[in-house]
Amino acid sequence: MTDLRALAGNLAVGVLLLAAALALAAWQAQPWAWTAPAPARLAAAIVLVACYAGAVVLAVHRRRARRTAAVATDVMPVVHASQTGFALQLAERTAEALTRAGLPARPLAIADLDAATLAEHPRLLFIAATTGEGDAPDTAAAFLQRVMAAAPSLAPLQYGLLALGDRSYAEFCAFGRQLDHWLQQQGATPLFDRIDVDDGDPGALRHWQHHLRQLTGGEMADWEAPAYAAWTLRARRLLNPGSAGGPCFHLELAPPPGAMPQWEAGDIAEIGPRDPADPQAPPLPHREYSIASLPADGAVHLLVRLQRHPDGRPGAGSGWLCDYAPIGGRIDLRLRSNPGFHPPADDRPLLLIGNGTGLAGLRALLKARVAAGHRRNWLLFGERHAAHDAFHGDELEVWRSQGWIERLDRVWSRDLGGPRYVQDRLRECAPELRAWVEDGAAVYVCGSLTGMAPGVDATLRGILGDAEIAAMLAEGRYRRDVY
Repeated sequence: MTDLRALAGNLAVGVLLLAAALALAAWQAQPWAWTAPAPARLAAAIVLVACYAGAVVLAVHRRRARRTAAVATDVMPVVHASQTGFALQLAERTAEALTRAGLPARPLAIADLDAATLAEHPRLLFIAATTGEGDAPDTAAAFLQRVMAAAPSLAPLQYGLLALGDRSYAEFCAFGRQLDHWLQQQGATPLFDRIDVDDGDPGALRHWQHHLRQLTGGEMADWEAPAYAAWTLRARRLLNPGSAGGPCFHLELAPPPGAMPQWEAGDIAEIGPRDPADPQAPPLPHREYSIASLPADGAVHLLVRLQRHPDGRPGAGSGWLCDYAPIGGRIDLRLRSNPGFHPPADDRPLLLIGNGTGLAGLRALLKARVAAGHRRNWLLFGERHAAHDAFHGDELEVWRSQGWIERLDRVWSRDLGGPRYVQDRLRECAPELRAWVEDGAAVYVCGSLTGMAPGVDATLRGILGDAEIAAMLAEGRYRRDVY
């Protein structure tokens, strides 16, 4: 619509220029209408035409400058759809944090977002509120009519989405979910799973900051530092000696003296790593790890791979936990509820799919199922080599022999023969997958967002169809905790 108005305006200017030229020509042909000498008449014509052309150029330049200022391709837009102003505040805070961390960003109202902007940017962030009984904010009305209805292709786009809502309403985060579904339908790829925020939940907002930190690849101060408790590093055990991958450790963290804190399978440990050069300094910005245990185990268990920067330096979080923190030393930890990955309350079949350290979250879910007496569990797990990377293999075999795991499929990407990745094995098991889903099975995925999670999602959709996946998402039977 904007392009059509611009075209009409340019045509109108062109008509005026033509009329002006014809009038000047007529005046030149009738000396009684203008007695100035010929050079003066020519100069006046040139000035008049130049004025009109200049006006057009200036208008186009101003419009382009305004748009460039808002959507320069080297500045990532943080699009906000706000009703009360909270989404705008978060967008401003997000853009400021990203810019300070070296990733230029700026807020952009969803009313100013058009298809061209979506096409020009490789990455965007969205902060979308829901109003009333599941309605889009008033500020998003034009975007719904002008862009979403047009359904442009967004295949190159990557995006992150923070959905604001209130669980006291039936349609929790409805517009955020609608926007997320639409973006994926148009071919856009999520940078991470949508984060739903219940009434400004600080834990969900810290999870958003965790993903922002991963986008920048550097440090980013927490908006509000978690209130850590002093836990103790009780044990650290290397799980994959001789592995071609990075060393992976099983960690046990004992709680402070007193009552055992409570958490559920699927919940998250927020760790405040310390600077090894100054362990007495305040903790660095938090890192998040899936908890691999239950309170009945008497400790928080983690499965952490030592990460390294390109220059060889260990990552701040994994380096502190795997290399520097002494056994018996203090670990700053806060528990965060993650209800989107809690296990089913009933005894329905459960298919657990993951790779690498994603086994941590799946292990806690299996522990919860065993404790509840629910036996219909299928674990599909992938790593590099069977000889080195069979994390907690003995424990899994015991559960299988005792009937707590009905089916166990492990896939090794670097070993010869057989399927290489979990999605390959899942494709081979299509008939069994359909049968489990027909029996009401839930599917939980934990592990790598790049490679594994998209591959599993595409395979599930190829076997079950988009309509079935949509129904499972709506029923809470397809859940992911990927990073």
